[in-house]
Amino acid sequence: MSGIAVEKTRDAPRNVAVLGATGSIGGSALDVIARHPATLRAYALSAHRDVEGLLALCRVHHPARAAIGDSSLLDKLARGLRDAGLATEPSAGPAAIEDLARASEVHTVLAAIVGGAGLASTLAAARTGKRVLLANKEAIVMTGALLLDALAHGGGTLLPVDSEHNAVFQCLPSSFARDPEAQGVERIVLTASGGPFRGRTRASLGAVTPDEACAHPKWSMGRKISVDSATLMNKGLEVIEAHWLFGLPADRIDVVMHPQSVVHALVAYRDGSLLAQLGHPDMRTALAHALGWPRRIDAGVPLLDLIQAGRLDFEPVDRELFACLDLAYRVLDAGGTAPAVLNAANEVAVAAFLEQRLAFLDIFNVCAATLDAVATTSVDSIESVLAADAQARQVALGAVTRFASASR
Repeated sequence: MSGIAVEKTRDAPRNVAVLGATGSIGGSALDVIARHPATLRAYALSAHRDVEGLLALCRVHHPARAAIGDSSLLDKLARGLRDAGLATEPSAGPAAIEDLARASEVHTVLAAIVGGAGLASTLAAARTGKRVLLANKEAIVMTGALLLDALAHGGGTLLPVDSEHNAVFQCLPSSFARDPEAQGVERIVLTASGGPFRGRTRASLGAVTPDEACAHPKWSMGRKISVDSATLMNKGLEVIEAHWLFGLPADRIDVVMHPQSVVHALVAYRDGSLLAQLGHPDMRTALAHALGWPRRIDAGVPLLDLIQAGRLDFEPVDRELFACLDLAYRVLDAGGTAPAVLNAANEVAVAAFLEQRLAFLDIFNVCAATLDAVATTSVDSIESVLAADAQARQVALGAVTRFASASR
């Protein structure tokens, strides 16, 4: 992969495009960037529809450019920038966000747009040789080899900022380039906190509410990813992401429960060594690592006090309670468009749950039914991925209706 430990160190300030700036990851990234004004600049910011949130960030960070995903909100964005006396150039629509990703002035792109909506801009950044900080796991889950090919042809650099994958990266040799055999890597172990429902029975989750599912005990995240954590679908998507990032097959990528969320991932080596990355459950650590790489920079996160942290527990995953994890292993084995189908079905199901149109346990049922109904095809172009995504969404919408009706 043209992105693990190949980019040369540079001393010039880096212009950063934060795509998905109003989300929790975008906010954490901007906090880190603001701590390093001599070396990092928030050059461009984007949001989907949160104009007021985007304007508030522009007033603090003074970016050169800002884009809103919903084209109908361009006038509101432009007017707000003028009223604030900012010289920030406004734009709107999906194409505008892609333009930010490929802008010649931009060195680093934080891909933090949630879900499949972030696919096009992530690929645009990869094709134009950017340093891509990958927080949007769906982009690599959906496209896999296509994203890696885009990075290779564009000469870009891919750095993972999911806490687990960033932890794996930190535990690998500096010369690692998707060649686990040469480096003696045996296994990757991703940790999962279990979210708010660890220790519960599956039968007890039938009537849980969106607020209960989003009440993560350790991490502060957006509502969609919080639900994914509650179902463990997020960990399943991370298994797929780890396969593409680090070149290991599914049967060498493990998931264990670790409720303290102190150990973020481990790498097992052929000689019996097991290396782990530890830290507070704060996304700024992974973001600072990627923004400053290969140097270490201040993240605003205190060092972990091991005495205060106390005991560290590890448990097997309850695969009946967290059945969504097995769906991810299933689609990774199937290959082709199957991961894109699962991602699309999950987005539809989670949205329906958050809108209180679907029961929590039916998120799994919608995803499984969609996988059964949509045939897997090869991924030979972005069009094939988008076609599978569109078909899966239609099938999933129908499944939502069926399961919602059955539960009434």
